[in-house]
Amino acid sequence: MRQLYHLPISPACRKVRLALTEKNIEFELVEEKDWERRPEFLMMNPAGEVPVMVEDGGAPIAGSTAITEYLEETAPSIRLMPQDPHERAEIRRLVDWFDRKFATEVSEGLIFEKVTRRFLSANEGGGAPDMTVVRAALHNLRYHLDYICYLMEERNWLGGEALTLADLTAAAHLSCLDYVGDVPWSQYPGAKDWYAKIKSRPGFRGLLADHVAGMPPPKLYANLDF
Repeated sequence: MRQLYHLPISPACRKVRLALTEKNIEFELVEEKDWERRPEFLMMNPAGEVPVMVEDGGAPIAGSTAITEYLEETAPSIRLMPQDPHERAEIRRLVDWFDRKFATEVSEGLIFEKVTRRFLSANEGGGAPDMTVVRAALHNLRYHLDYICYLMEERNWLGGEALTLADLTAAAHLSCLDYVGDVPWSQYPGAKDWYAKIKSRPGFRGLLADHVAGMPPPKLYANLDF
């Protein structure tokens, strides 16, 4: 069975997990603390970052973009990208929005300060979260939630009429923030309705079952009626 080296609270890993489950592809999760820089893992991905997917007898595929593109090409019976070139361009734009802009302005800072620091030594940058970074990220989050609400005013999903990789990418980032209780859903009903819709999909069950040692999620994290 193919293996996915991952971290539970990683948007990139969750994006791949959602893509695999939407395509009904079986896989085994292998938790990899990439900051430990295991030599065996560095042989699979010299960048030393998750996710990395290894198929039976195949070469490792590293990075969420490379993996999701590979899955789209090798498992086309369930598509996460539209056929029309203009529609695909819009999905790619939104994927880039969340994987680059949202990550830089919101999720990377919050996840590092609230989650990753817990598992690092003082020499590695561990310790209490930098609240200046946290406050800036939470401020930026509101702008992105406004944008999701704007998109959902005239669309069934973020990229149009059908669920696509854009939805999975955005949900991967927001689900990590939801785990640490940082998304003010009640103030953004359009974003909340979209997230409730994707949260109820079967592929989300694995994410809702995630548990970080010593850091339980809020009570509403796994609740479909949040």
